[in-house]
Amino acid sequence: MINFKELAKKYGTPLYLYDFNHIQDRFLELKEAFKGKKSLVCYAVKANSNLSIIKHLSTLEAGADCVSIGEVKRALLCGIPKYKIIFSGVGKRDDEISEALKEDILMINLESEGELDRVEAIAKQMQTKARISIRVNPNIDPKTHPYISTGLSHNKFGVDIEVAKRMYIRAKNSENLDPIGVHFHIGSQLTELEPIIESSQIVSDLVRSLKALKIDIKFFDIGGGIGIRYSHENTIDVKSYVDGIFSTLKGLDVTVVCEPGRFIVGNSGFFLTKVLYEKTNGDKRFVIVDGAMNDLIRPSLYKAHHDIKLLSDELNHSKADIVGPVCESGDFFAKNIDFPKTTHDDLIVVHSAGAYGSSMASNYNTRGKVAEVGVLNGEDFLIRKRDSFEDMIKNELECLG
Repeated sequence: MINFKELAKKYGTPLYLYDFNHIQDRFLELKEAFKGKKSLVCYAVKANSNLSIIKHLSTLEAGADCVSIGEVKRALLCGIPKYKIIFSGVGKRDDEISEALKEDILMINLESEGELDRVEAIAKQMQTKARISIRVNPNIDPKTHPYISTGLSHNKFGVDIEVAKRMYIRAKNSENLDPIGVHFHIGSQLTELEPIIESSQIVSDLVRSLKALKIDIKFFDIGGGIGIRYSHENTIDVKSYVDGIFSTLKGLDVTVVCEPGRFIVGNSGFFLTKVLYEKTNGDKRFVIVDGAMNDLIRPSLYKAHHDIKLLSDELNHSKADIVGPVCESGDFFAKNIDFPKTTHDDLIVVHSAGAYGSSMASNYNTRGKVAEVGVLNGEDFLIRKRDSFEDMIKNELECLG
């Protein structure tokens, strides 16, 4: 049991806390569901890119799904083998492609014909052969928030089936490309299994047609996106998920790659923030806290729900907005919720903050990124120092001369 009050006292607020035992349990739950099957579980680094979290997962034999060369470097630094690293993302710079090829990672995931042109040209210049996969857009409604939907034709991700076939044929005939994988990812925070299985069936049929063309696809990458419970959501049964995917792959000898992020770290994380004071404008009540949208932007960006609890026994509830100090009307953690009366320095815990919290944080309003703390087997340890003012300006100071 995490002692929020003691850790807030020790490390200050705002503060991120992560339960490393929960992270471990979630990863092993998924790994166990794939047991006995050809598979590779690659942690989606974008969900939470803290080095200590990646390092912990590397000790559990995780791979890494990366969407920038920076994330690739993080994975390598934390001991994840290069043959377990995938480089995805819609827009990769030439220098990123070149560095990924130098690092000899498992494969580069392509999302357009234009990107295929660049990878082929760079591989030719480097006199090497690029192992690639192609992200296929199955045009299936993932039934999630539109900002985190990625598998429909109007999303920026992937290519349709016919374009994918053209790209694979071209790659097969290229001296500098080696098409070894296929990839799809229809969205994040998925709570229904049917769209995933439907997408898998479409993409597995594509693989069968590619095999008929002597294009030897070895990796079948199903992306990530398994949802978690933020409040009252139904979640996907992991065993049904794995069994459903493999039911679409009959007759195919492929390694299934899975790329969970939120599923592993989402419910491991807590954001701690203290009450500064309350105010009312007319009949509108605001609870003003020391955390802000620059620390946790999901409520602002997606109108995402997080359970928010006051660590006190106060029972006098009324409607309130929980808001931060940033100069934006969008700076809130919750709006119009029943919340107890608060006093200065009361501690508030925002739950399910392990994914897309710290990794999306910024220094907006020259606010330092907050400290991050891990807890494993009851022991707490600092995994990211709180930004100082000097940390935030050091790269600018060097330019002043």
